[in-house]
Amino acid sequence: MAPQQATLDPKKVEEFLGKAIQDVAATFHAGLVLIGDKLGLYRAMAGAGPLTPAELAKRTGARERYVREWLSAQAAGGYVTYDPGTGSFTLPPEQAFLLLDADLPGAFQLSVGSVRDESKIADAFRTGAGVGWHEHDAGVYEGCERFFRPGYAMNLISSWIPALDGVKARLEAGGRVADVGCGHGASTIIMAQAFPKATVTAFDYHRASIEAARRAADKAGVGDRVTFEVAAAKDYPGSGYDLVTFFDCLHDMGDPVGAARHVRKSLAAGGVWMLVEPFANDRLEDNLNPVGRLYYSASTLLCTPASLSQEVGLALGAQAGEKRLREVLTEAGFTRVRRVAETPANMILEARA
Repeated sequence: MAPQQATLDPKKVEEFLGKAIQDVAATFHAGLVLIGDKLGLYRAMAGAGPLTPAELAKRTGARERYVREWLSAQAAGGYVTYDPGTGSFTLPPEQAFLLLDADLPGAFQLSVGSVRDESKIADAFRTGAGVGWHEHDAGVYEGCERFFRPGYAMNLISSWIPALDGVKARLEAGGRVADVGCGHGASTIIMAQAFPKATVTAFDYHRASIEAARRAADKAGVGDRVTFEVAAAKDYPGSGYDLVTFFDCLHDMGDPVGAARHVRKSLAAGGVWMLVEPFANDRLEDNLNPVGRLYYSASTLLCTPASLSQEVGLALGAQAGEKRLREVLTEAGFTRVRRVAETPANMILEARA
């Protein structure tokens, strides 16, 4: 039964409507960010100073009328600035850094690709079935790599691996690495570039991602120093690994305890498992913030359905938190677990048998 108007607080109605309008506008805006990325509109504006719609259209080969409407939306959203005196638009250096150097459009590509599968997820809500990672829109895979790669590039070699006890020295001397759930290979390539003496093997169950990772490694010049294989986390081959890495993927797995047990068996004596997971506090109420909103939403559309599509279907979710992750690792036989680093987006755990 609909609530009676007399029970409504008009101020609260107005406040919530304002939030909802922002969300609707952001949903539309996501498509415009992808257009700007695809057509090179942001890149053409970077460092160019004020540009009129006609000037930007000429630089990019796009039609002026479309460019003018796109620029107007960008200005309304604070992505560019507008000078009414000259009718020109400017991309500030801070926005240019995030949109180009930090590859922020990748996050939009991931979100738009996820939303395209809304009907599949709605059906899963009704049936309780899962939706496998391999069943998603192709934009999810490329967007996921673009979303996480800048954070890995910024932190993996400079702080995360050095925080692991003794691991950096092992890799510099020629240690063995298994990068499990590697996706398009961003983390694998970064490690191969930083540790040329190390043997790096990467695994993912998704064949299309493995093929993309091989192409990316060739493009990066390390194709002859890394190996990509199709394999699941519970049965990837090899043993004696000095370092096993899972980047933002354990919570997607149906049987994370089984995967963790396999990791423990595959490690060399003194070997380390580096587990990189989305940052989360242990209590739901402590995750009710923009980062938590992002990860809970992504988890609803991607992570939880992926886990429920597999055996066990534990469905940790992207906001499992360190306490729950520790329980998984302890059940699998790891006796020493510590948080070695964190960023606003990730927490990094070191696990030893």
